[in-house]
Amino acid sequence: MIKIDMNSPEFQERMQKTIKFTDKVIEQFGWEYNPEDEVNEGVQMGLARNKMMYNKLFCPCFMVEEVDGKPQSVDNRTCPCTPAIEKEIPELGACHCGIFCTPEFAAAKRVELGMLETAHTHSRGLTQKEAEMLLSQSEIDGDEMTSLLEARELKMVDFKLVDVREHMEWEMGHIKGADALVPTSSFFQTLDEVKLTKEENIILYCHVGSRSAHVARILTDMGYSNIGNLTYGIVAYPGEKER
Repeated sequence: MIKIDMNSPEFQERMQKTIKFTDKVIEQFGWEYNPEDEVNEGVQMGLARNKMMYNKLFCPCFMVEEVDGKPQSVDNRTCPCTPAIEKEIPELGACHCGIFCTPEFAAAKRVELGMLETAHTHSRGLTQKEAEMLLSQSEIDGDEMTSLLEARELKMVDFKLVDVREHMEWEMGHIKGADALVPTSSFFQTLDEVKLTKEENIILYCHVGSRSAHVARILTDMGYSNIGNLTYGIVAYPGEKER
């Protein structure tokens, strides 16, 4: 597992350069930042980390693999990536990592965030049947995740909650009750260490849900049969976090 000290002068210097870089991208293409500041900070930190690790601004929402002895991002995602420029932002309004948006998407997102804040002001306990049904879903939102963790404490259901962000992000803050860290950058090596079984219930999460969705597909292809994904990641999780 590769660890980078986010408090080191080297990382802080790289982070400032990365922010200037994303500012220039925004200006160049006439985009806007995501209204959720945590999304932008997380992506910028991931870009800074990848620059230090690989000397490339690989998009942090995608795995990095070695090809012919050289690091390469899956789908050749280097910020600002071609799929975002040519397809995702024109068609969907935002890039896959979520940092770059059209002005229209950003405006709609601000309205949506206001609605979500009103709608998600409470949670309720689950019956065992409800908890079991919820655990069988492939996508789980933040309130549902909170309820499932409560249900697990009551021994109504059992599952492993796995963080697929990087060690630096984990130290900044992770969901209380997370069982393991399997960083996307060293996914296959770390997966062996945590010894997850293919039959147990596993819920994955990352910063905004992109990396965890990608890892979920990989695990499913590997024969893991009960995989769930925290849809919008830790930024949309309303429950308790710890450092």
